[in-house]
Amino acid sequence: MTRIAVLPGDGVGPEIVREAVKVLRRIGVLFDIPLTFEEGVVGGAAIDQCGTPLPPETWSLCRAADAILFGAVGGPKWDSLPVDCRPERGLLRLRKELGLYANLRPVKLFAPLVDTSPLKREIIEGVDLLVLRELTGGLYFGEPKGIGPAPDGKGEQGIDTLSYTTHEIERIARIGFQIAAQRRKRLTSVDKVNVLASSQLWRRVVAETAREFPDIELDHMLVDNCAMQLIRDPRRFDVVLTENTFGDILSDEAAMIVGSIGMLPSASLGDGPGLYEPIHGSAPDIAGQDKANPLATILSAAMLLRHTLHREPAAAAVEAAVSRVLEAWYRTPDIRQPGPTTLVGTAQMGDLVIERIVKDCEK
Repeated sequence: MTRIAVLPGDGVGPEIVREAVKVLRRIGVLFDIPLTFEEGVVGGAAIDQCGTPLPPETWSLCRAADAILFGAVGGPKWDSLPVDCRPERGLLRLRKELGLYANLRPVKLFAPLVDTSPLKREIIEGVDLLVLRELTGGLYFGEPKGIGPAPDGKGEQGIDTLSYTTHEIERIARIGFQIAAQRRKRLTSVDKVNVLASSQLWRRVVAETAREFPDIELDHMLVDNCAMQLIRDPRRFDVVLTENTFGDILSDEAAMIVGSIGMLPSASLGDGPGLYEPIHGSAPDIAGQDKANPLATILSAAMLLRHTLHREPAAAAVEAAVSRVLEAWYRTPDIRQPGPTTLVGTAQMGDLVIERIVKDCEK
């Protein structure tokens, strides 16, 4: 029996996670995959209930689980809290303490959404890349960190430390090359080697690791150029390897290439149970209105089936169902476009995916 910890979180989190759980339950029946689901509180909801963004009960639940399905955390309600007490700290702690250092963010254009992108059709048709983001190092975790008196005595000083070790770079680079070997055998390593000491080490270690993978074509690219090339020629990329902050920014940029941030799933893998979540935030402005796009979360559930359970046919069935629903012109508000569109809400979109899965399995 596979134990899945379900952490809906804040904002639209409960709505989108509910649909992904519905999909997983039906997949479990159709593909004979024994699944159990246990829910925990995290983020702002946990602060309100327990006074902390990651209560001990939720932490224990996640440590005992085989996989974690995560929604989103944060919102204006908690913005005035100290940084160390905000909802996002719960997610960061999960990533760090579970050793989830490899964040996979596939960016694939579903053909029916080609006209929802702000870019021209001839630029984006066929886009299929993967951003591999190092997730437990860099600015988000480096020490020292904080706000204190400025050295000159005039006001305050904010400090964030960007730090990487050889080991941290080697392990994420090796995963990047392994993924590239299963795709189109190209890896682009992103850095800021002309300015940052951490990037100088990053580039050197990635180049050394590349010797283990002679069949993979490696190129290095400065992060500002990569941001430009993602818009100019996104089809040139296969696997994009980045440190933590660069990956966070570039993957959000890449999301708009394929039409909406509501379409991008992610998997965070490493030493502990895999954590699967959409890359978007909690969207408090539409929470509770049945407007959120659940497809990124449903596609994250497909990644759970693939990477944790190694059930490729089940994962492919979910992804194929999403594609077919889009081909039938069903859209949530974020991916609405001109044409014979049928506008649907969060729950109906989830139901449509399930209906498609069932029909495909009956063939």
